[in-house]
Amino acid sequence: MTTAPAIKILVADDDPELLNLISSHARSIEGSTVIEASDGEEALRLARSERPGLVLLDVMMPGMSGWEVCRAIREEEGLRDAKVIMLTGIGERLNEMTSPLYGADAYLDKPFDLDDLSDRIEELVGCRPAG
Repeated sequence: MTTAPAIKILVADDDPELLNLISSHARSIEGSTVIEASDGEEALRLARSERPGLVLLDVMMPGMSGWEVCRAIREEEGLRDAKVIMLTGIGERLNEMTSPLYGADAYLDKPFDLDDLSDRIEELVGCRPAG
């Protein structure tokens, strides 16, 4: 495991099992603080109040989509430097076209391997989850 300064991570997914899995994986980063949201509106509210350095966003969530949350993060002065990874089930080709439009730094197609998620996290913020 690579150690890095403490990082605050927001994980947003409306599937409770996946939210728990991803959050547990993110917590294995030494010094990390993980905040959870189960819908887009809660994710944006928590992003505004908690100012995470990394956001892991499901695309299809009730209320507000992950894409909308990502765009709002990019438009807000205090949030725009956060790294955003989109977690989607919409297909790689569509992700390649859509992620840059909304300002996502990376994306992963569901289902994904936790090693792939670890790789993306390490590329973006310089620390890697254990395991």
